[in-house]
Amino acid sequence: MRLGFVVNDVATEQDNYTTIRLARTAVGRGHQVSLIGLGDFTYDPSGTVRAKAYVPCGPDYTDDAALLADIQSTDCETVQVSVDDLDVLMLRSDPAVEMAERPWAPSSGLLFAQLAGLRRALVLNDPSHLTDASNKTYFQHFPEEVRPVTCISRDPEEIKKFITDRDGYGVVKPLQGSGGQGVFVITPDSGGNLNQMIDAVIRDGYAIAQEYLPKAKDGDLRLLMLNGRPLEVDGTYACIRRYNDSGDARSNISAGGKYEMAVPDADALRLADLVAPKLIRDGMYFVGLDIVGDKLMEVNVDTPGGINMVEELTGLDFSGHIIDDLERKLRLREHYGRTLTNVELAML
Repeated sequence: MRLGFVVNDVATEQDNYTTIRLARTAVGRGHQVSLIGLGDFTYDPSGTVRAKAYVPCGPDYTDDAALLADIQSTDCETVQVSVDDLDVLMLRSDPAVEMAERPWAPSSGLLFAQLAGLRRALVLNDPSHLTDASNKTYFQHFPEEVRPVTCISRDPEEIKKFITDRDGYGVVKPLQGSGGQGVFVITPDSGGNLNQMIDAVIRDGYAIAQEYLPKAKDGDLRLLMLNGRPLEVDGTYACIRRYNDSGDARSNISAGGKYEMAVPDADALRLADLVAPKLIRDGMYFVGLDIVGDKLMEVNVDTPGGINMVEELTGLDFSGHIIDDLERKLRLREHYGRTLTNVELAML
């Protein structure tokens, strides 16, 4: 299997990223792997999409850090690959990272991925629908029952009224963002800081104000989904509880949160069931659900992470399960040729 991973920039990848874990697992199984940055594509005069690809030197690696060091070193070559020659192109870039310095990068990467999807490669998640999901308004297309009460605005008075109507409690965050960046938990004690919090969010665009869920103080669940269903290996769900015991209201790992394995309760599994039809329809193959109580806080369709965490906590081969599933999809494609659309094959 020839497998390409599209990342923000190969130079900024880190060895605790799910992308690197998936790449190392694929290399260990004898597959050809390449990493491609958002700025590394070329559409040439023949109509072929090519890319500068970073290719691992070795056949196997002891850990993720070794693979990443290899790719980022000058010892391993970079090659020009035709995307037409790839079997699978996995889109693993975070658009929020590019907002300040390279706002053109996410949309450009998706346009190249859409062109790739018209040819041979299976592109995951489906790039046409990832374009629709480029900011958190995508979340509002899921059933109202799964979402916290929400207001999206750039008007400070609208946001303050939303908070006031909820007795001074709420959460305010950017419409585009990830990793807990720019997230403010509002309480009646926020007082004079409320204006500054709102200003800090809306200076870069629209803000999302959501009702405060009291259970958030105990952290949240990150439940990984594959093919529209909770990812499960040997009866264990790819599910972690993220929490922060430092007083920070954010439980994101990148914001200093901690994590432990968790078993999704009935509420979490019900939410996963309710969002499945839209994920399947949109070709959202690999997704992370962030859950507090009986509500979804976010649906991460760009760079869902956590595979390395659940593997280290359980010893189970979740990344291998994903690679197995990709191999299965390619076998199905051989039987059905081009009669299956990218979305259909993505979710079979």
